[in-house]
This record gives sequence, C-alpha cells and structure tokens, in this order.
Amino acid sequence: MSSHASNQARVIPLRPVRTEPAGPAKPAGPAQQPGSPGPAVKEPLWRDVVGDVLRRERLAQERTLKDVADAARISMPYLSELERGRKEASSEVLAAAAHALGLGLADLLSLAHGQLAQPARPLRARTAPRPTEVQSRLSLIRLAA
Repeated sequence: MSSHASNQARVIPLRPVRTEPAGPAKPAGPAQQPGSPGPAVKEPLWRDVVGDVLRRERLAQERTLKDVADAARISMPYLSELERGRKEASSEVLAAAAHALGLGLADLLSLAHGQLAQPARPLRARTAPRPTEVQSRLSLIRLAA
C-alpha cells in the first residue's frame, strides 16, 4: 500500500444532485388546478420591446439599417443587434437612435410602454405598422404630455 493520496479528483457538483424515489413519473410542468388560469405568461424583456419599436419605426419610414445607423453615429451591426433584442443599449445610444428616426427619447419610451401595456400580443410582428398608425400614436403621446 502506498502512503500517497489517490490521483482521483474530487468532483463538486454545481447543482445539487436530485435523488427521486422510484415511482410513477410526474408531469413535467406544475400541476394545474381545475378552473385555474393557464401557465403564467412570461414578461418580455425591455431590450426586446425597445428593439421591436426601433425596427418598426425604421421600417415604417422605409429606411435602411445603414441610413439610421449613420444618422445615429452607431455601427450598423450594433443597431441590428439592438433591434433584435441582443444588446442592452445605454440611454445615450437609445437617444441617438430615436433622434435618427425623428423621435425624442420620451417618444421611444412611450411607444415601448404602449407595447408593454397591451395584452398578450406577439412581440415580434413581421410586418411594419402603417405610417399613419405610428404618427397617430405619436400625436396622442404629445397631446397627453
């Protein structure tokens, strides 16, 4: 016998190992009570909502990513990532993108708030709203201010 310690590394699990008793399999999700509402709706991320508003505004104005990125003085790939909700933008970048689209930062945030306040609507609509719809929303926002 050797007096040296074993060469085996000790494994420390990152998550606790579950030991479930053998028995009937449980359903994957939480149990639903009869008459209870369906599964909870996941809240959208702020970056997804703001990105969706930026993209819809750009498309409503029939402008390219390059045109808006140049006007905002940000890179085209970064603007694309913002629109797709891949990046969290600083307030300075959001203001620059909004101004490049002819909006104030408050207008951009109000449109994002309006989208959040609407009941369960898909976040990523593939068609742009009619420009008249966007303009009417902005005029309502300005009147309310």
